[in-house]
Amino acid sequence: MAPNREELAVLDDKLSQRFIELDPLGYFIIYLDREAGEICAEHYTNEINEKGLAVDPETGEPIPCSGGVQRKPTVIYRGRTAKELGIAITEKADPKLLSYLDHALYLGREFVKAEIALLSGEEYVQD
Repeated sequence: MAPNREELAVLDDKLSQRFIELDPLGYFIIYLDREAGEICAEHYTNEINEKGLAVDPETGEPIPCSGGVQRKPTVIYRGRTAKELGIAITEKADPKLLSYLDHALYLGREFVKAEIALLSGEEYVQD
């Protein structure tokens, strides 16, 4: 018997609670440009402090998860599909912007979610 949508959501929520180390090469903010029909991913640098928190390399201040800090991205990637965007970041970016496989896996999942939202007209919210 195949699991239902609710069971899968519970499973994913549980897996989201696991500890993962932050990528010292930075993080991405993902959003949709519906007018252009593209998924966008802004890359930001960070450093990881002794407490394991991502901090702004310029100020040393922790970067809040909820936003509120105004920073300029190092680069903005754009793609019409999750695959196009993923290839640009994982295969073509120079220098490399990912150092952890779990970070790459997370981005792939988010890019697929964003593509589905782009195609369906639904709202996209980065996890």
